[in-house]
Amino acid sequence: MYLSVIIPARNEESNIRGTIESIYSYLLNRGISHEILVMENNSTDRTVEIVKSMTNNIPTLSLTTLVIKGSQAAKGYAVREGILKAKGDFRLFMDADNATTIDHIERMMPYFEQGYGVVIGSIAVKGKVIAGGSEPAWRRLFGKMGNLFIQIMAVPGIHDTQRGFKIFSSKAAQDIFSKVTIYGWGFDIEVLALALKYGYKIREVPVNWKNDMAHSKVTLKAYIQVLLETVVIRWNLLTGKYNR
Repeated sequence: MYLSVIIPARNEESNIRGTIESIYSYLLNRGISHEILVMENNSTDRTVEIVKSMTNNIPTLSLTTLVIKGSQAAKGYAVREGILKAKGDFRLFMDADNATTIDHIERMMPYFEQGYGVVIGSIAVKGKVIAGGSEPAWRRLFGKMGNLFIQIMAVPGIHDTQRGFKIFSSKAAQDIFSKVTIYGWGFDIEVLALALKYGYKIREVPVNWKNDMAHSKVTLKAYIQVLLETVVIRWNLLTGKYNR
């Protein structure tokens, strides 16, 4: 199997159907062998019902319902479980709101042939397109300030760690996600820090990004959490917790 698409989902009833349909249509029409794994995490809306109703018509779609509590009841855990469950030669995780669409793989996949093990979507490099209203001024400010701190502490040279569109080779996926310890908003940073530590080349690729602000779960508290978790990642790097 060529590509696994992992979609973490919690309370995504307004987005999930359209996102799955667009992914399946794109991959099917191009003859790309694939699987679509929805990793549902403690939804209280109709997310599970909607995905279940789609499995009869989309044979490559599967639903995993994660009943978890505490620190594991977060996006990072759902992504981790999906990545490790996947069987594709390449493994993409993307947001359920389709903020970055599946066709971006056309500009990202060629980098694996150049020796990259991780290719990530970015809105901090030349060529990106941000839809109007997707990134309020306060988020742009905190994002830029936070990234400088993140680069110094954990992932030098990576200008955008937080986009929900990242692709890994199967080997990189297994090496990295088997060592993940952080499941909150800082999990992207830990994943990339592990990739760098284990010697995988990372490529940032500009993407078109359209955020669903009406349903966004990213708050000011989330930014603070990211910075605190970045400190934890730095400590883990210094103390050898990530050593193989």
